Amino acid sequence: MELNRADALALMHEYTQNENLRRHMYAVEAAMRAYARKYGEDEEFWGITGLLHDFDYERWPNDERKPDDEHPTTGVNILRERGYPDEMLQAILGHADHTGVPRESLIARTLYAVDELTGFLTACALVRLDRLCSGTAYGPERPQSQVRQEEVQGLELCPWRRQR
Repeated sequence: MELNRADALALMHEYTQNENLRRHMYAVEAAMRAYARKYGEDEEFWGITGLLHDFDYERWPNDERKPDDEHPTTGVNILRERGYPDEMLQAILGHADHTGVPRESLIARTLYAVDELTGFLTACALVRLDRLCSGTAYGPERPQSQVRQEEVQGLELCPWRRQR
């Protein structure tokens, strides 16, 4: 299968209507392309991996965190049927902790890290500084002090942290 962004984008749009979720996938795509350039990897391959990593989330969110059903497993099955490469599928499965799929490749570790990082940066950009400092940035049901540590643990796996 020859990868191209137009087909990947059409697939993502077919399954994802939520504009915020689309924006998240665009951000992950951009970060993955940047890291592909940095590491001398295939920018198109890495970018499409980032673009498609959550394409199934809106339909199959997997709130129960089942390792072999719903997001991202359902999406990976769809991608597999369409002929997407196994390295991409493994990286997408590995970006979700609940699948138990190890992040053995550079692309898998990078996807895991930038998925969390872009989400965090987007949240920061959308929150006014005074609300962030007052502890109300996440709303009354989830004050800033209750952000779960595991939500940012992917940063420990950042490949670029090891190059210091």
